[in-house]
Amino acid sequence: MPTPSSIGIRIEETVVSANNQHRYGQLYADNLRARKAVFIDQKSWDLPQTEGMEFDQYDTPQSRSVVIHEYGRVLAGVRLLPTTARCGCYSYMLRDAQLGLLPNIPEHVLYERAPVMPHVWEATRLFLTKDEPAERRLFIQTKLIKAMARAATEQGATHVIGIVPAVFQRWMNRLGLNALPMGPKLSISGDHTQAAVMHVANQAH
Repeated sequence: MPTPSSIGIRIEETVVSANNQHRYGQLYADNLRARKAVFIDQKSWDLPQTEGMEFDQYDTPQSRSVVIHEYGRVLAGVRLLPTTARCGCYSYMLRDAQLGLLPNIPEHVLYERAPVMPHVWEATRLFLTKDEPAERRLFIQTKLIKAMARAATEQGATHVIGIVPAVFQRWMNRLGLNALPMGPKLSISGDHTQAAVMHVANQAH
């Protein structure tokens, strides 16, 4: 049976932004293609797409994409955006949903008003590509969340918020992490979800 060290020997993590994507060839575009495969092809979400890539109004120079990849093949990813972000009438997903700007996400997604603070970032579009065997999935998930925490703290964040599976506490415990609910359990685009907050300052290493 493969050991965690042998499973992860070829798996890399990269944080891609508008400023550095030229260094990584097709990685950013491949990440958007992997998102399209997961969210549009598999989940049938109604999202913008072009040339096989999924994107939306939150993919701006203010965002960061954490990509887990192996020999150039994208395995998993997540997008980070500061809660202070602005792009036209949009800010970040949870806040915009609360303001009624996103019809697919209920306005009561949060118990309290969405934060707008430089030390709070939002994670969205978290995915793991299909067909990964069980012994690799847990390793990839753990690597992704740890990389997300590091990327957020490098931008000055102490907390990351986002919409996660409603069973997130069991999932996070399995990864050796913790998070707290920020809103009620909801069904969004066919997924059972809940807004949550993760304290990343103590998870980054």
